[in-house]
Amino acid sequence: MQILIGVVLAGLVAGVAYRLGMLSRSGALAAAGLGTVVFGLGGWDWAIVLIVFFASSSALTRLLGTAKLDLTAAFAKGGKRDAGQVLANGGAAGLMAAASAIWPHLDWPWAAFCGALAAANADTWATELGVLSRSAPRLITSLRPVARGTSGGVTLVGTLASLSGSALIAASGVVLRPDFFTGGWQPWRFAAGVTLAGLAGGLVDSWLGAAFQGIYFCPACQKETERHPFHTCGTATQRLRGLAWLDNDKVNLVCTLAGALLAIVLIAI
Repeated sequence: MQILIGVVLAGLVAGVAYRLGMLSRSGALAAAGLGTVVFGLGGWDWAIVLIVFFASSSALTRLLGTAKLDLTAAFAKGGKRDAGQVLANGGAAGLMAAASAIWPHLDWPWAAFCGALAAANADTWATELGVLSRSAPRLITSLRPVARGTSGGVTLVGTLASLSGSALIAASGVVLRPDFFTGGWQPWRFAAGVTLAGLAGGLVDSWLGAAFQGIYFCPACQKETERHPFHTCGTATQRLRGLAWLDNDKVNLVCTLAGALLAIVLIAI
C-alpha cells in the first residue's frame, strides 16, 4: 500500500513540476520513479526531505533565472531538469532508501541519504546564488579569477549559499526523524556532520569541474561552454580541456556520493 501511495504522490508532484516548467518530460518520468522508490521504500520522512531539496533548488532556479540569462550558453543544460540531472542529483538518495528497506535495523542509510541530498542542495544553491556575487569567481584549483559560469569557479557568496543549502537538508533530517536520536545519536552531531558533508560534496563538485570535467569551446561565439556536441548557436564545439566522458551529470553524481559517504564518516567521528 505504501508503494502504491508512493506511485500516486510521486506522479502528482512530478506532473505539477512538469507543468510549471521545472522538469522536462524525461525529468518528470525519472522524478516519478525516484519519488516512488524513496516514498515507497522509505516513507513520509524520506519523501519530505527529498521534496525539500527539489522544491528549494527548483524555486531558486525559477526565481533567479533572469540573473543567469547571460550564462545559459556556458551551462550544459537549461533550467528544466532532465532525467540525467534528476538521477545524478537524487540517484544516490534513492539507493540509500532502498538500503534502508533491505537493512531496516541499520542507522547509516538515513545519514547517507541526508548527506547525499545535502551535497546536491549545496551544489545547486551555490550555482544559483553564486551569480549574485559582485566579485569575480576564482577557480578552486588555482584561485585565479575566471568568467562567471566557469566550471569550478567559486565565490564567497556561492560558498555561503552552499553551506545554507546543506544546512537546510540537515535540519530537515533532524526534525523529521526524532526517533533516530533515541539510540545514542545526538541531533547536533548529526546536523553538523550532514551540513559539513554537504558542503564538502559541493566543493568536490567544484574541484572535479575545474580539474577533470570536459570543457568545450565554441569557435563562432568565442566562448567556453559545457555544451557538446553543439553550442546554443548551433555551432559544433571543440574540446578545450578535461575528460570527454566526464560531463556535469557525472560530476553531480560523484558530488552526492561523496556527501553520502562523508556524512557517515563525519557523524561517526
